[in-house]
Amino acid sequence: MLLGSFFPLALMILAVLGSIVFGFATPTEAAALGSAGGFILAAAYKQLNFGVVKESVFLTAKTSAMVCWLFVGSSIFSAAFALLGGQNLVEQWVLSLNMTPLQFMLLSQFIIFILGWPLEWTEIIVIFMPIFIPLLPHFGVDPLFFGLLVALNLQTAFLSPPVAMAAFYLKGVSPPHVTLNQIFAGMMPFMGIQVVALAMLYIFPEIGMWLPKVLYGN
Repeated sequence: MLLGSFFPLALMILAVLGSIVFGFATPTEAAALGSAGGFILAAAYKQLNFGVVKESVFLTAKTSAMVCWLFVGSSIFSAAFALLGGQNLVEQWVLSLNMTPLQFMLLSQFIIFILGWPLEWTEIIVIFMPIFIPLLPHFGVDPLFFGLLVALNLQTAFLSPPVAMAAFYLKGVSPPHVTLNQIFAGMMPFMGIQVVALAMLYIFPEIGMWLPKVLYGN
């Protein structure tokens, strides 16, 4: 039972993630690889038929449409913020505080965490990262290390209500009796683990920096 259920799925996950890590495929191409692997597994388990394919396509379209409306709202908000000069305002405000590097890191990660509630990661990267990146040399922060913290922080923010992207993905594929509040409640322990991981990455930077150093050198 273990060989027939767990290992094929684990092999597919490793193939998808491994293709990204080793540079064989982009995340989009890896998603296509995972989709193809799902078809192969369904055929191997003799569950591949028109009904299964139809339901999979319907659920994918339903989830995509639901999340795309979140993209529309966050894009409107980010565009209005940029047009009103929000970027320059935040940058001047940060510099006027005369903070230490630790205080800057805490403030920047807190801002990104809060922004992860109403905004999608693309808007945060495109609009707010250009605010913080020019400030990194002033505080002596490694841009690669800062990027790792931001990536982990965004994953933490996406698990927190009120606009947790992961919760809406799960709601799109969950049974009708599972409510959104139940999903939010179930995500809280994982968000706590993410916060602990974020603190450990800051305290012990080599956790995230050793692999880039091995792959790309100093």
